[in-house]
Amino acid sequence: MLASFAVLTAGLLVFHRAVPNSVGRTGSLLESFLPWLGLVVVALLVLAALRRSVTALVALVLPAVGWTCLFGGLLLPEAEASPYDVVVVQHNVSDANRDPVGTARELAAADADLIALQELVPPATAVYEEALAREYPYRTVQGTVGLWSKHPLAGVRPVEIKPRGITEDWSRGLRAVVHTPHGDIAAYVAHLPSVRVRATGLMSSWRDESAGLLGEAVAAEEQTRVILMGDLNSTVDDRGLAPLTSRMNVAKRGFAFSFPASFPVARIDQIMARSATVGRIRTLSRTGSDHLPVAARITLR
Repeated sequence: MLASFAVLTAGLLVFHRAVPNSVGRTGSLLESFLPWLGLVVVALLVLAALRRSVTALVALVLPAVGWTCLFGGLLLPEAEASPYDVVVVQHNVSDANRDPVGTARELAAADADLIALQELVPPATAVYEEALAREYPYRTVQGTVGLWSKHPLAGVRPVEIKPRGITEDWSRGLRAVVHTPHGDIAAYVAHLPSVRVRATGLMSSWRDESAGLLGEAVAAEEQTRVILMGDLNSTVDDRGLAPLTSRMNVAKRGFAFSFPASFPVARIDQIMARSATVGRIRTLSRTGSDHLPVAARITLR
């Protein structure tokens, strides 16, 4: 029995794309928590050892190798001397954040070139603008998303990523060209629709539709270098983000689980890039939000 569970776990790890999404988006739900199958491997290892089952121990090699191939690289350290061109921070600050001043202070302490924020609502937006103005003189806010920059911005415009089923005012995407000392970069900031886990499965159709619209915008971007920062309400393993992950590079180092802040189980706050490499992604100190901020160094090509 333990050996069978080991083989099944290995199959889910290696062939997760084969799990259908037709019923309750089961495939996406699995992929959202795929790294946690490592705990299943550990639990099976303990049981196999207690039962002294040689067959199970041998079978556990399969899921152990599968997990290592998928996620082992994320555990490797990044050399401190690795070259980079810009540092970016991504944070959903939460529309219920009671300490925007403290949040801004924590974000500024990262000394990033770019800070992307979501769930910006008045009067907190004005607080962020004032608190970050000295270090980040260039900024734009479009709807509930914003970008703060140490470098001049141009070509600022909203990006339409609203699903057809949403009828109320809803503006959660922006694009701006950042004039850095290393060349121009098209920066995108986005907040995709939330997902819900119900008894019937994962409710993610709006998020998936919005991800498709954002992917089309990135594909049409004329600037060669692109950086995307956002609360995408999904992990990079989730096929729901395929319109983005198929076109952009993601971090190869660091798990940086960002949600929920009280006990992070998944990284749904993402930093991606085109014609650039995303270095190790890491979380920053907790703020007044229910998300943790994430930061990464970007090396341009």
